[in-house]
Amino acid sequence: MADSLILEVADFEQDVLTGIYSEETGKPQPLRFSIAVRLTPADRYAPDTPLGASKNYMDLKFAASEALPKGVHFKLIEAVADHICETLFLQDARVEAVTVKIVKLAISEAGERIGMTLSRERR
Repeated sequence: MADSLILEVADFEQDVLTGIYSEETGKPQPLRFSIAVRLTPADRYAPDTPLGASKNYMDLKFAASEALPKGVHFKLIEAVADHICETLFLQDARVEAVTVKIVKLAISEAGERIGMTLSRERR
């Protein structure tokens, strides 16, 4: 089995224009994101290995915040996840796969986690 490196950012919140119902359109909804990317790892990681041998974790958060187009309303959170995957694939050729989990915080009634997970391999 080949080595793999998984980088993760979990449970951060971001307001996103999303939803299909009239009460959801035109205003951002709070979403909770967890993102994992599988990278081609370096052969070894020594104490002085530079960041360029891996990936900045903040790139994952950026893909679900600043990289989302401003003013664009995503009907489905699946489309938000798809955009995040494509952003991360474009950022770095070493990204082999991306998993995005999104929880819609506004529709939780009793603390349940309602949302979806999209896992995508580089094509």
